[in-house]
Amino acid sequence: MYEEKVPPPPPRWHLAPAARTALAWAGAVIYPVVLYFTMWNSRSQSVGLQFVLPALLAVLPVGLLLRRPLPALVSVAVGTFAAGTAVPTNWVEFPRGYPVPAVEIESEWAVYSLLVSGALAVGIIAATRPVRAALGAAAAVFAAQAAAAPYYTLASYSFTGTLVLHLLVLLVAGVTGYSLGERRRHAGALAAQAAAQAVTAERLRIARELHDMVAHSIGIIAIQAGVGSRVIDTQPQEARKALSAIETTSRDTLSGLRRMLGALRQAGPGGVPAGYQPEAVPLDPAPGLADLDRLAATTAAAGVRVDVEWVGERRPLPADLDLSAYRIVQEAVTNVVRHAGTRSCRVTVAHREAEIAVEVVDDGRGSGRPPGAGYGLVGMRERVALLHGEFTAGVRPGGGFRVAARLPLPAGSTTAAGR
Repeated sequence: MYEEKVPPPPPRWHLAPAARTALAWAGAVIYPVVLYFTMWNSRSQSVGLQFVLPALLAVLPVGLLLRRPLPALVSVAVGTFAAGTAVPTNWVEFPRGYPVPAVEIESEWAVYSLLVSGALAVGIIAATRPVRAALGAAAAVFAAQAAAAPYYTLASYSFTGTLVLHLLVLLVAGVTGYSLGERRRHAGALAAQAAAQAVTAERLRIARELHDMVAHSIGIIAIQAGVGSRVIDTQPQEARKALSAIETTSRDTLSGLRRMLGALRQAGPGGVPAGYQPEAVPLDPAPGLADLDRLAATTAAAGVRVDVEWVGERRPLPADLDLSAYRIVQEAVTNVVRHAGTRSCRVTVAHREAEIAVEVVDDGRGSGRPPGAGYGLVGMRERVALLHGEFTAGVRPGGGFRVAARLPLPAGSTTAAGR
């Protein structure tokens, strides 16, 4: 048979981790040297280049800042001090009588560019490291800026203003980086919490499915096995019927388990894992209210008659609602078989305009356990809660037990039913 070959996706360019690490270290090492000579030659550059070139060089130590912040911070501090001492200045004579006879006129835009590298380093460390590390980084960068400030300030009286400017810029960078880091950490915590909740919800769903499916089948098998063992010598025909019911119930349960396991295995990357054979999984649809007759027949073979009553016009239901309604009835009938001590029960399914209601009642002696005991009632409550419905279960005043659930229909199903 001809099999179409799908061409492999085009290869993506990836840099090896060792190469990325080497580039990060190289950028941090050459940063002080390149920045020094860039500032030294800024006199011959235009005003725009005096700011843009040193600011662009600030990205060189970023790679190492994300991996090893301490060595990268040393590179930034050394580069800041070296570049500050390399800023070219011009001396201008003021008229006689001026308080300061001569002042330095710095390459203003080149000096401002030094703020970028320090602020970027502090912001990155504040976003990715603890607060103590961010404070240490801000102190180290500010010390380097303060040591270089005398080389490019206009005069001695402007030294304080220069330090205040650097301090404010570092403060803004630190607060901004810390805020971004908090947002990232908060988003990560929310994502982890959502993933944990999804895993828990899926685990509970699987537990409900296994309980509802296996508990009913095991209950039927146990009863049939007991009947067969008692009559195998005196009534071989009845024993043969019991064994046949056990075989049928076992096969149905095994099919359901295979379907569930197959669905779980298909949840991996790419849909189907390697070596997985789809044809090995039964393709039978999940059970629904349409299977109540078969459920009644199986339960009748176990000695409990199930009378099913339909109220209202029967119509298709959403898959999740149909499955949940069936599982609720199945679990309630299983409890009747195992705990009620009666020979019959009644199941009522009511199709209403905006909801589907199911009820299971018996005239036995009740469950014999306090309300809410066991996983069956818990699972039924969880199913109804997930569908935003109402659930009640308890002993009837006249004797017996009653389980009732009301499941609201989605808006689309309600509209379609009213046509």
